Amino acid sequence: MGFTIGGIREMRTGSRRRGRAAEYTAVAECTGLWGWAVAPGARAAAGRCSCGQPGCPSPGAHPLDFAPEVPAGATLDAAADAWARTPGASMLLPVGRTFDVLDVAEAAGRRALVRMERMGLPLGPVAVTPGGRAQFFVAPGAAAELPQLLYRMGWDDAGLDLRALGPGCHITAPPSDEGGLGPVRWLRPPELDTAAAPPQARLLLGTLAYSCHRAPLCG
Repeated sequence: MGFTIGGIREMRTGSRRRGRAAEYTAVAECTGLWGWAVAPGARAAAGRCSCGQPGCPSPGAHPLDFAPEVPAGATLDAAADAWARTPGASMLLPVGRTFDVLDVAEAAGRRALVRMERMGLPLGPVAVTPGGRAQFFVAPGAAAELPQLLYRMGWDDAGLDLRALGPGCHITAPPSDEGGLGPVRWLRPPELDTAAAPPQARLLLGTLAYSCHRAPLCG
């Protein structure tokens, strides 16, 4: 016996049921512990998106139109009830509310993270995607401020492979699969004191820009 989301079939087994419980816990951790809303997202397999749209521009990496978000603060029971309505969905986090995201190449992000930790800079969560990107959680507003911040720091014309994601964007939350490429992982897991209040982008931007500028694949 199986179930279908937009045409991609998945088999229900004992391990699958255990996986569902783990998903409920992961969603509840995001909402209840870290203070983030979670949107049920599409999945991808063999290059096909579960939304069923031909030529989907973001296969397996966008919210399901018909599925409401699980709000920040939802309990385990509430998260389980909500997620049971969208079996097989991926976990997506809406950007621009509790946090914006600074997105850089993984190699540059790893170098920057080591330098930031040595310097004792304030840090929020950092995720790494199967596509080779590092995503630094920073305070909301970074997407709107990034061009001016780079200009003030003298990095505005450096051709950096660095962008900010803000309102209207979603990122895949660990440990969900992103676009059929594999799971997103935490490079620096969330902590209670920074998950819902990540640092201002300007505190990290100089180190990120420097590390990105040094990366052969950046710029």
